[in-house]
Amino acid sequence: MKEIRELTKAEEQLMKVVWQLQKATIKEITDGMPEPKPAYNTVATVLKVLKGKNFVALEANGNVFSYYPLVAEKDYRHFAFDKVFDNYFSGSYHSLVSFLVEEKNLDEVTHERLKQLADKLKDL
Repeated sequence: MKEIRELTKAEEQLMKVVWQLQKATIKEITDGMPEPKPAYNTVATVLKVLKGKNFVALEANGNVFSYYPLVAEKDYRHFAFDKVFDNYFSGSYHSLVSFLVEEKNLDEVTHERLKQLADKLKDL
């Protein structure tokens, strides 16, 4: 897997649209953005940066240019999680699970699912 670099919030938001559409023009990407929609030129600028970071590539079909992802959403999700896991939980699963259980108001269904997962860990 190639080196993945951290994205800014704006880059990440735009990549979510690219991942969803898989291949799209600047206008299609702009239309897929949440309100308030960024300007066309802003989307074009962010795509240029993402191309430089090797997150997207450009495909020309006549005079229509489409962007498509080079980094899979799953791969970036793993990268982002690992960064949070290492930086905020010091790589400790115990710290992560403790945070989820003690600091978050979990509904009963989520709490039960975590208990089931913990039981599975005991069986390993």
